[in-house]
Amino acid sequence: MIRFLMNQTLREEDSISPNLTVLNYLREHVRKTGTKEGCGSGDCGACTVVLGEVMNGRLQYRSVNACLTFVSALHGKQLITVEDLKDGSSLHPVQKAMVEFHGSQCGYCTPGFIMSMFALTKNKPLADKEDVFEALAGNLCRCTGYRPIVEASLSLSQNQPIRDQFADYEKQTVARLEAIGAPDVEHSADGKSVFTPTNSDDLASILIEHPDARMVAGGTDLALEVTQFHREIPKLVYLGR
Repeated sequence: MIRFLMNQTLREEDSISPNLTVLNYLREHVRKTGTKEGCGSGDCGACTVVLGEVMNGRLQYRSVNACLTFVSALHGKQLITVEDLKDGSSLHPVQKAMVEFHGSQCGYCTPGFIMSMFALTKNKPLADKEDVFEALAGNLCRCTGYRPIVEASLSLSQNQPIRDQFADYEKQTVARLEAIGAPDVEHSADGKSVFTPTNSDDLASILIEHPDARMVAGGTDLALEVTQFHREIPKLVYLGR
């Protein structure tokens, strides 16, 4: 069973293939189509989503390429997509900044930029231009619209973190994520398995029993076998825990 929060909704998946990427999960299973597929190889950033993880009792946010991340990596985390930023009828400050600084042109890359900017505002509220360049380095704008996007990002820089619904619900979110607990050692579906060891001894035991298993940490190269070459990986060992 894979358990995680999609924004504030608990998801429990026991029949999801270990080869399924977060991008395809969002678009095909949940029908959240704000997250776009550009290159399918982690180069353009159009598919960027943000993961919230508990670190020392607080939420730490990390932008990731949904096209290279397998759903099994979501266990115990909060998945945030561009649809989740809006609070009721109000746009998130990051979205407002993109509108006010005319940061969107064709709009295809915009959700990915917004999610990278969101993670930056959470992790480093008082960001300078170099911080912005680093945070947006994985997002490509094929309409060459970087200047207004950078200006929109810099307009959000301030001494205090932005107050939004994620800050308001942080304590609740941390408690809910901690309550999810450790993942199952093995998750199998669709004739494939993913193993999630939590220490080196368990990892060694899994690899002795399944010497043909492929280890995955970030997935930058391995996931391309699924997304680009359309191969199946029968056994995965996820090292993120």
